Amino acid sequence: MSDRSFDFAVIGINHGHIYGQVDQMLGAGCRLTKFLAPEDDLAAAFAKAYPQAARVTDEAAILDDPAVRLVVGAGIPVERGPMAIRAMRAGKDVMLDKPGVVNRAQLDTLRAAQAETGQILSILYSEHYTQRATVKAVEMVRAGAIGRVIQTVGLGPHRKGNYGRPDWFWDPARNGSILTDIASHQFEQFLSITGSTEARIVSSVEENFDTPDHPGFFDYGHAVIASDHATGFIRVDWFTPEGSPAWGDGRLFVLGTEGNIELRKYMDTEGRHGGDHLFLTDHKGTRHIDCSTVPLTYGARLRDDVLDRTATAMAQDHCFRAMDLAITAHEMSARLPGARPEGAAA
Repeated sequence: MSDRSFDFAVIGINHGHIYGQVDQMLGAGCRLTKFLAPEDDLAAAFAKAYPQAARVTDEAAILDDPAVRLVVGAGIPVERGPMAIRAMRAGKDVMLDKPGVVNRAQLDTLRAAQAETGQILSILYSEHYTQRATVKAVEMVRAGAIGRVIQTVGLGPHRKGNYGRPDWFWDPARNGSILTDIASHQFEQFLSITGSTEARIVSSVEENFDTPDHPGFFDYGHAVIASDHATGFIRVDWFTPEGSPAWGDGRLFVLGTEGNIELRKYMDTEGRHGGDHLFLTDHKGTRHIDCSTVPLTYGARLRDDVLDRTATAMAQDHCFRAMDLAITAHEMSARLPGARPEGAAA
C-alpha cells in the first residue's frame, strides 16, 4: 500500500457531484471508509457505488476517527459550511461541493474557522477541476499560448428537468441564488484563467423569468467582473432546451492579446461527438484540440496537500475569493420587475 494514501469519509450526499468528488480521491489512491447520509434512497445508491464505505448514523463516528484525514461533502448547500467548520475544528481537512456557502454570514464564519484551525478548506469546482478542456485551457494560458489574457466570457446554462428536484433546490436561502450557486464555477474560472488574485463585481442581474410556481427562485443571472488587468462576463440560466443532447452547453471564451480560446465543454452543436472540445485561434491559424485524455490532477494534488500541508490543488485565498465574488454578485444584483411571470415575487 502506498505511503501517500490515507482514509477519507463523506458527510452529505445530496448533490450528484459527490460521486466526482469521491472519485477524485479514490483515483489518487486514498481510501473511502465511511459515509453519513440521512436519506435512505440516496444512501442506497451511494453504498452500491462504493460498497467499501460503511454507512454511519452519527457524525461523531467520522469526526472522532483519527484515521480519517479528509472529510468530503455535498450535503444540502446551506449545511455545507457549518459541517466544514465542525470538521475543521475536529482536525480534519475538508473538500466541499460548490457553493461552499450560501450567504455572507456563512462565508465570514467559515473563513474565521479556517484561519483559527489552519485546516485545508477546498471547493471542487467540477466545471474546472474535473472538466478536461478547462484544465487544458488553464495550462495553455499559463504557458503563454494566447499572450496576455484580457477578457473572459463564461456561459453556464443548465436544465431544470434533468431529474426530480428536492424542495431545497427551489429555495435560495437553502441552495443559494443562481449567481451564488451555478455562477460560482464561472467566478472561479475567471480567477484561474486570468491569474487574478483580486477582483470586483461591476454589475449583476438575477431574475425569475419563467418559474411562476417558485416565485423566490432565480432562473437567470449575469454578472460583469473585473480585476486590475482583465474583465469578464458571466451568464448562467436554467433554460437548456429539452432537445439538447447535454444538460447544458457550457462554454468559455478567453480573449488574449495574441489569440483566443473557445471551450465547448459538454457538446459541439451539430459538430464533433462528445465533450472536452477546445478551439484555438492564434497567429498560425485555427485548430481543434481534443481534450478527452487530458489528465485530471486535483485529487492527487489535494492528497499531497493533506499530507505535506501545502496548497497545490487550490490556494486558500483563491478558494475564499471565488466564494466572496459569488456572494457579492448576488448581494448587488438588480431585478427586472417587468420580466417576471405572474405571481413571482419582487
